[in-house]
Amino acid sequence: MEIREVGVVGAGQMGNGIAHVAAAAGCRVVLTDVEDRFLEKARATIARNLDREVAKGKRTEAQKKAALDNIAATTDLGRLASADLVIEAVVESEAVKRDLFARLDGICAPAAILASNTSSISITRLAAATKRPERFVGMHFMNPVPVMELVEVIRGIATSDATAAAVDALARRMGKTPIFCNDYPGFVSNRVLMPMINEAVETLREGVATREAIDGIMKLGMNHPMGPLQLADFIGLDTCLAILRVLQQGFGDPKYRPSPLLVKMVDAGWLGKKSGRGFYEYEGPKG
Repeated sequence: MEIREVGVVGAGQMGNGIAHVAAAAGCRVVLTDVEDRFLEKARATIARNLDREVAKGKRTEAQKKAALDNIAATTDLGRLASADLVIEAVVESEAVKRDLFARLDGICAPAAILASNTSSISITRLAAATKRPERFVGMHFMNPVPVMELVEVIRGIATSDATAAAVDALARRMGKTPIFCNDYPGFVSNRVLMPMINEAVETLREGVATREAIDGIMKLGMNHPMGPLQLADFIGLDTCLAILRVLQQGFGDPKYRPSPLLVKMVDAGWLGKKSGRGFYEYEGPKG
């Protein structure tokens, strides 16, 4: 199955990045969100990121224009009826995602593939909200999408070989490297990453070291490009907490218990870079 038109639901940092790389790969893209202001912000972000690629010599002005021309933005989910593949990139809530996929199942063509960009939630359970579990898959892009190479592809219990092959081909067309894993809580990326971030938060809570020292030790000692506390801020502390709760519930293992400090910061609205405050302070809205 060749994918020519891609729908993206959710125009936030992940959704606009997915729309960017799909459009740049020559796909027609229908980007949807609940309000026009989110779509306008997304288009501005995509244009800005394409400008950076032009400045770095990765793309020409003509290619930038073609990519932007490939994107149609709308608040009407019905516009996704012609899409060959729809990728969901909304809030990390199983209830919200299941409701959305049930709606998409009634809108999209029977042959269309539905995909979730979820960081941790069961692909099998999300697929069960539809009548097409064999045409349902996880496509977990990394942030920032235009820069990061990996797409973690998660097969649910019913995902067909044809669906897996189609998303593999699309990811490669987008310039990504798809790596497959099976459907377990947190998949591979966040099952490994989130306990490390959580332990860094606990190290801070216990006063073992300052935020700068914790991040500095991990960067210089482990050759990580970004320390775990700064990385948590960029992911979003609410997202980190949601993933840890999925891991804790999914495995029933206390080692995944979220740090009380992480819970407290999310309760305070200190969500990281997007709110202007997390483990570090940023320009932007302050919580």
